[in-house]
Amino acid sequence: MPAILDMTRSLPEARIPELPNPYFGKVRDCYDLPDGSRLLISSDRISAFDRILAVIPWKGQVLTQLARYWFDQTADIAANHVIDYPDANVVRGKRVTILPVEIVVRGYLAGTTSTSILTQYKAGQRRMYGHQLPDGLKDNQALPQAIITPTSKAFDGGHDEPLTAQDILAQGLLTQKQWDEVSAKSLALFARGQKMAAERGLILVDTKYEFGVDTEGNILLADEIHTPDSSRYWIADGYEAAFATGSRPPSFDKDVIRSWVVARCDPYKDAIPEIPAEMIDQTARVYVQAYEAITGQPFIPDTAGTTPLARVRAHLAPYFQS
Repeated sequence: MPAILDMTRSLPEARIPELPNPYFGKVRDCYDLPDGSRLLISSDRISAFDRILAVIPWKGQVLTQLARYWFDQTADIAANHVIDYPDANVVRGKRVTILPVEIVVRGYLAGTTSTSILTQYKAGQRRMYGHQLPDGLKDNQALPQAIITPTSKAFDGGHDEPLTAQDILAQGLLTQKQWDEVSAKSLALFARGQKMAAERGLILVDTKYEFGVDTEGNILLADEIHTPDSSRYWIADGYEAAFATGSRPPSFDKDVIRSWVVARCDPYKDAIPEIPAEMIDQTARVYVQAYEAITGQPFIPDTAGTTPLARVRAHLAPYFQS
């Protein structure tokens, strides 16, 4: 980790009026360019409970550069949407139509939500997402083989719903050819991710992938890949001891802010309390630690420009409308 991480430098938003066709997500500010490409600017906003909780310095740069690492490492398995990286927080990618199925790959019986396979398994279910799981599995145990647990992709703010392969085909969400391609590529990507994570002393537990179709009909890997925001990682050294005692394996605890908020309010109804500065600092450092542990490379903050937004604007000036 950098000896000194300047916590005053953050990118709360990247609203740049000189760029065309804007649309703003929870954490990304995006612009569609006339040439058919798309600028995706990762801000430092952190989102949970369908709202923005805080701004975490360096988060956007960490996630952009970590996804870049994995896109580069997996391009031989799945073509991706990336064209280039105009800035440390920015991807210029091919404009794709996101497929309406989110591909979640799981290697372990883990999770805490009501739709996670661990929660369903403990409730007595053995058949889920079209898979039959054996009796006798324990919390956080490795599955006999990695499985895909797809969900619908809710574009209108609704909740994603569990699907089976049969559901996907019957509802016309994907064609048989599309399903065969994305499922095969997802399992291959996950296998590559698990192998590389193991070499770094980590366990890639589960992850999600998003695919889109470009104007030529090609399926491309989009969004992000194998980041702490889209994946669950455990630290291998502590896994066996935790598994033996039935406790949670050590991980990159990116949920520290989420847990703090839940302990103090109903985040779906109440105003969010102000997040303490020390918690902001701690979370920023967890993201940097995750980057360095996953890649084996030092995180080098881009401190150019008077502010991160000024730097981003300067790098994107060639795309400004006259």
